[in-house]
Amino acid sequence: MSIIKKPDLTDPKLRAKLAKGMGHHYYGEPAWPNDILYMFPVVILGILACDVGLSILEPSVIGEPANPFATPLEILPEWYFFPTFNLLRVIPNKLVGVLSMASVPAGLITVPFIESVNKFQNPFRRPIATSVFLVGTIVAVWLGIGATMPLSKAITLGLF
Repeated sequence: MSIIKKPDLTDPKLRAKLAKGMGHHYYGEPAWPNDILYMFPVVILGILACDVGLSILEPSVIGEPANPFATPLEILPEWYFFPTFNLLRVIPNKLVGVLSMASVPAGLITVPFIESVNKFQNPFRRPIATSVFLVGTIVAVWLGIGATMPLSKAITLGLF
């Protein structure tokens, strides 16, 4: 059973806020129906109208038009596949490359079981999950940048 906080209309601070039209969330007005039924559709339709207006007024070209008679020198995947593309390109044994790609989701699945004793949501109090996230992000960005370079610089990025 929830406790409803009723407003104290004799409170001068609340009366001043209500006079300005800014105090309704102060005393716990429920989100239904005021916000969800009336405000959310207005915001969603406004954003949709802005998106449609921008796409009509200023259309952007998605990429170069395809030329079936000219093959590019190096065929690269989309940017979000760069880390896995670089792994397959750098590791000489393709089976090990595929297994390394499969180990990423397997490792991410094991993190909640490793930290099941931790009841905190604060990332500073969850060191294992935070370090897995940070190391994984750094490695993915490193491999993604390396995928755009020649094979000799794919791992070192030409820094070493």
